[in-house]
Amino acid sequence: MKTKLFAALGAGALVLAASQTAMAGVVVGLNVGVPAPVYVAPAPVYVAPAPVYVAPRPVYVAPPVRVGYAPPAIVVGWHGDRYWDGHRWYGRREWNGHRGWY
Repeated sequence: MKTKLFAALGAGALVLAASQTAMAGVVVGLNVGVPAPVYVAPAPVYVAPAPVYVAPRPVYVAPPVRVGYAPPAIVVGWHGDRYWDGHRWYGRREWNGHRGWY
């Protein structure tokens, strides 16, 4: 039964192939040379962004710290009613007596 089916399908395919070649003909066409509208993408435009200028952050530096002992600045001479000679204090009368002015 299958052989009869395959034979029928094969015969049908041959008939269809023969009919297509029998209907072949010459076709003459006339074309007018008007081009079809064509969409062309526009050329890309490259724009560089404006540069961003940012002021630098201020730098804060701590002042130098000096650690140490500084002796008090005492000047040799008269300080009010007392005299300092670099070693000891003298009262005015004592100093003048020491110098022999009394």
